[in-house]
Amino acid sequence: MAENKQYIVQDQENGTVMISEDVLGTIVAQAISEVDGVVSLSTKPGADIAEIIGKKNWGKGMKIDIEDNALTVDCNIVIAYGQNVVTVAAAAQEAVRNALVSMANVQIAAINMNVCGIVRQ
Repeated sequence: MAENKQYIVQDQENGTVMISEDVLGTIVAQAISEVDGVVSLSTKPGADIAEIIGKKNWGKGMKIDIEDNALTVDCNIVIAYGQNVVTVAAAAQEAVRNALVSMANVQIAAINMNVCGIVRQ
């Protein structure tokens, strides 16, 4: 295991299951991509370079923190022009919550959607 990665640890009868922040990030990104009105996660230039130097969450449009085995998810999203911003952001929150609970059975502290842009499609 890489020393700078965070994991959700779930005790099972015969041992433990550890779920990497990378897996959780993939679940979050997929859930957001399926929400009507969300165009994308808002990425920053230099995200590839940031990952090389060990800052995985910087620039990718999301940040996942694990504290006391509970997740806090921050997502920077871009919404399609003409959509109700609050409604779309709330739908994205719910989609992320449902996906994380159903796929990883994790405890969620907070899911924050930061609307960083609106684009015409």
